[in-house]
Amino acid sequence: MTQASNVKLTVKGMTCQGCVNSVTRIVKRADPEAAVAIDLPTGKLDATTTASAGTLIAAINAAGYEARAA
Repeated sequence: MTQASNVKLTVKGMTCQGCVNSVTRIVKRADPEAAVAIDLPTGKLDATTTASAGTLIAAINAAGYEARAA
């Protein structure tokens, strides 16, 4: 079993709670067991997940947001 790690990203382009919900769903698609916390005003995403940061960045960017390592 893959060990969960903490991934911290900055996500630009989120403007509302709907965006936060969308990004959370993207992370959950990569790892259904992920614990995700997003701070909308700062655009900070903090996830405890088995998915890699690169996987999450690619998936979030593909959805039209701009994600990068924090």
